[in-house]
Formats: sequence, C-alpha cells, structure tokens
Amino acid sequence: MKILLAFFSFVFLFNPLFSQPVNDIVQPKILKQKRVLPYQPVQERDIMWKKYVWRIIDVREKMNLPFVYPNAPFFEIMTKAAQKGALALYSPEDEQFSYNLSDDELHKMLFEQDTVEVINDDFTSEFIPVENNLNYENVKRFRVKEVWYFDSHYSVMKVRILGVAPLIEVLDENGDFKYERPLFWAAYNELRPVLAKERVFNPRNDAANTSWEDLMEMRYFASTIIKASNVHDRKIEEYLIGVDALLEAEKIKQEIFNFEHDLWSY
Repeated sequence: MKILLAFFSFVFLFNPLFSQPVNDIVQPKILKQKRVLPYQPVQERDIMWKKYVWRIIDVREKMNLPFVYPNAPFFEIMTKAAQKGALALYSPEDEQFSYNLSDDELHKMLFEQDTVEVINDDFTSEFIPVENNLNYENVKRFRVKEVWYFDSHYSVMKVRILGVAPLIEVLDENGDFKYERPLFWAAYNELRPVLAKERVFNPRNDAANTSWEDLMEMRYFASTIIKASNVHDRKIEEYLIGVDALLEAEKIKQEIFNFEHDLWSY
C-alpha cells in the first residue's frame, strides 16, 4: 500500500498533466534569487556635510501609480512582510526607529474593529463584532525620511533613504478630513531585502525584472519636500502654506544642489 502511495505521489508531482499550471512563459525566479548589494562603506570622517530631508510620495500622481498596483500594492508588501516576521515595524511617533511594535499593536493597527447587525431566525437582531482589514486604497501618501551627505573621500553628493511611513487619513464623525497621521515606520535598511524580491509594475515592458528596491534606489518616483532639519524642528506647513510652501520646498532642493555645485571651480 505504501509503495502505491509513493508511486502515485511521484506521478502527481512530476507529471505535467497534474502539476500546477504556470501563468507565464516560464516560472519567474530571477527576482526571488536576487541578492541585495550592501551599501558602500562610509567613514564618519569622510562625511563633510549632511542634511536630513522628509518627503511625501502621493500615489495619486501619475508617476507614482505603481505604488497602488492592485496585484502587489506597496503598502501590502510592507504589511505582509511584517506579518510573516520578515520586517520589523516601528512606532509612528518615533522617527528614530527605537520602539518596535509588538504583534498585538500591529494587529490593532492593520485591522479595524467594527460591528455588524445580524437578524436571527426569530427576527431579533444583534450586533456582532468583526474585524476589517485596512485597505491599501486608504493609504494615499507615504512619508520618506532620507539624508543627503557629501562624501569627501569620493567628492560626490549622495543620498540614502532611512525610513518609509504610510500615512492614513483621520476623519471626523461626518466623514470630513481632519488630518493625516503615520501608521508606522519601517527602517529602509531592513525593508530593502523585502523590496528586492518584489517586482514593480513596469508600464513599458512586462518582462522587465525591476524590483521595488531598484525603483527606490533609482528614485523613480515623484515627491515633495515637507521638511528639512532645522533648529525649530518644524515642517514647512507650520510656517508657510499654499504656493509659498511649494516654493520653500523647491528652495531646500536648490540649496542641496548649490552646496555641491559651489564646491567646484569651473
């Protein structure tokens, strides 16, 4: 009997008639086997200048539409990795990545508590508590923390992403927008190995093996600066609004460019 079971198991596994069909020309393997290249080591004494910058990535912008690709939304990539234990998430109140969220805190954050009215056979009703999974469509913006620095050893300006935080809108009782808050923080150096194995949608070529890590490192996204390190630790929106805020963001961007440009003589 055991010999027959082993025979049928062998036939089931290796017979193409019984194997699971491949929804492609070949089974994709390149990204799954990809190794993340470590950053080039930097000596502290070689960092001549640096500045911390915070940006907002709005997924509703045309260039950022891959962030909400339904088959693999960026938000779900992060949360699924966290639920599997492959990624640590940190408190939204601490941008230093010092407080690690527990499994219970993560569960409460990703699943909203609600009640549903149920009608019984005797036509009486009762309310049953249910959990609704947080939809990726509710996350419309991401906050990115990065640092720009001038490496005097190579005489070049570089940038390194430090963290990513999805933002969620908080509504009042009437459903009107009140404010938005970060859901959690993910340290980018811990997120990189996860993103390196996740394919990002390429509108020009479905055969392109471009990963999310490639996209982030190539900075192929549209963003707006909302804060730069300052003595008051203020965001731009705290002292400027509207067009003035956009001009201030552009000014910060230009100052970073000018710093490197002014180091050279032409």
